[in-house]
Amino acid sequence: MGKVKVGLIQMSCTNDKQQNLQKALVKIKEAAAKGAQVVCLQELFASLYFCDVEEYENFKLAEAIPGPSTEALHKIAKELNVVIVASLFEKRAQGIYHNTTVVIDAGGEYLGKYRKMHIPDDPSYYEKFYFTPGDLGYKVFKTKFATIGVLICWDQWYPEAARITALMGAEILFYPTAIGWATLQDEATNAEQYNAWQTIQRSHAIANGVHVVSVNRVGIEQNGAMKFWGGSFIANPFGSILYEASHGNEEVIVHEIDTAKTDSYRTHWPFMRDRRIDSYQPIIKRFIDEN
Repeated sequence: MGKVKVGLIQMSCTNDKQQNLQKALVKIKEAAAKGAQVVCLQELFASLYFCDVEEYENFKLAEAIPGPSTEALHKIAKELNVVIVASLFEKRAQGIYHNTTVVIDAGGEYLGKYRKMHIPDDPSYYEKFYFTPGDLGYKVFKTKFATIGVLICWDQWYPEAARITALMGAEILFYPTAIGWATLQDEATNAEQYNAWQTIQRSHAIANGVHVVSVNRVGIEQNGAMKFWGGSFIANPFGSILYEASHGNEEVIVHEIDTAKTDSYRTHWPFMRDRRIDSYQPIIKRFIDEN
């Protein structure tokens, strides 16, 4: 454990998948030039956020893992000696698709993948149409620079996912994300939604004594109906914001964090020590009826 420089790539996308991939590769190089050791891309970075509609044509955006995008990422990870966390639309088999993040180590080695566990189904976020829920469980990856956990967007609202991943040994929780505001929405609602999104993730940092890194996209999509709100950020193990990106600009952020601070925070605020694991059985129920 120790100091590690994390890179966050907050970018806008087009309907050209190859163009988005090449743009991401350029920005990975920029992050590496700034000293990044672990670089995280946003959710579904290779395309527009297509889940605003239920359209069969969009399944053509999916690819196998390993596949063309991972091949390009393996190559650049090895070239630049950086770890890459990359979210992709995975075609697992005919008719089975996942929202999947791969982790590639600094030598270009494939460390594995995490498939999104919590799948939303809301207006403009019709992900259940496209994605089969993850079946690999929660995952940690022992990279060259740190042991990291990866969760994806809607997962970030669930403390259980963060807790389990932290208990598995994650020193940093990464959240590739795609979330935005309806452009007709008022500013008060925008602020409330962003604050809730950031607060829940900061709470995961506090409860588990780990750094949290959340990477969102920017840009106007869905024929002008959605503004992805950016605001990518890093929180320390007590929820303090170490960096917060803008809501509208593309950014390549590199920030040094010290994973060794987990021990200090967990010692002085011993939430992990005082857990009553003998009392948590009800958590596996959908709802607890009084009768």
